[in-house]
Amino acid sequence: MYKSKAYKRNDTATIEVDSHEMRRLILKGENKEYEELSSDNQNLDFNFLGRELKDKTGIETFNTDVLKTLNLYSDSTGYNNAAAILSDQNRFPGIDIVRFGETINIFLKRRTYEYQSILQSYYDSLDIYRDYYQYDEIDGTLRKTIETIPEEAFREAVANAIVHRVWDINAQIRISMFDDRIKIVSPGGLPDGISEKEYLEGRISVLRNPILANVFHRLDLIEKFGTGIKRIIQCYSDSQSKPSFEISDNSIQVTLPLIKKHLDLTADEMKVYNLLSRNINRSISEILSSTSLGFGKSKTTELLKKLEEKGIVAVEGKGRGTKYKIR
Repeated sequence: MYKSKAYKRNDTATIEVDSHEMRRLILKGENKEYEELSSDNQNLDFNFLGRELKDKTGIETFNTDVLKTLNLYSDSTGYNNAAAILSDQNRFPGIDIVRFGETINIFLKRRTYEYQSILQSYYDSLDIYRDYYQYDEIDGTLRKTIETIPEEAFREAVANAIVHRVWDINAQIRISMFDDRIKIVSPGGLPDGISEKEYLEGRISVLRNPILANVFHRLDLIEKFGTGIKRIIQCYSDSQSKPSFEISDNSIQVTLPLIKKHLDLTADEMKVYNLLSRNINRSISEILSSTSLGFGKSKTTELLKKLEEKGIVAVEGKGRGTKYKIR
């Protein structure tokens, strides 16, 4: 401290600590988390949380004693910030979802989930995921659900973003949905005491919000043993494409690509395959209009024929109505 301002070492320099970091350092010195602080709003309801707990844990009565057990309420300080985040009157930042078209300038759908329990926002984000990355396929008399991006990976990424984010800044969890991938960005970098390597390998679990994590664990939405990243990676064990993780001081980004089975394809065939993977089917003109391909009509037609012979691409229709899609 110097003249009422706080400073810290940064490599060989001394820099001023901003107000957010100062508050976090004070809490760390008191061995407290931000979610433990008393909520500014003490007029809270928990209808959504109560229904989920009754359904998932089998409790018969949801009351103050249950909130105390979950460390969301105490007689001396009332409801804490974790309780407010889970309440129906949640005023903390929520989840912002955008479904993009061919470019980031085209918004096909946008939903911002806020002013509701963060649990409800979590389930609402799953509904949008299912609209775009799941479809039913009829095989004889059986109907099966096909996932182009693993639901388990999406669930883990969003749940981790909620329980590991910093809640003392006004920033939403951002979910960007594209034809070929989903990006989930969580505010806040890694918690103190864990390296990027340890985070990716799941060797150490450091909970930034242990109260929230405990509630999500009781609802069977996460494991508390640092296995989230491993489970995301395992969802792609049979896929040629793999998830990626970008970590900075102020955010963590998880990218979930479309599942791509291991295929014996040439580089040119893979370009066509990747393009078709983004949609259910496309005509030859739609394929040629893509700037990412770079082939003429004759070569593209030849590559489509080879992919059809390998049983990878299916052809539907005739003439100008011909469509191509991944089997």
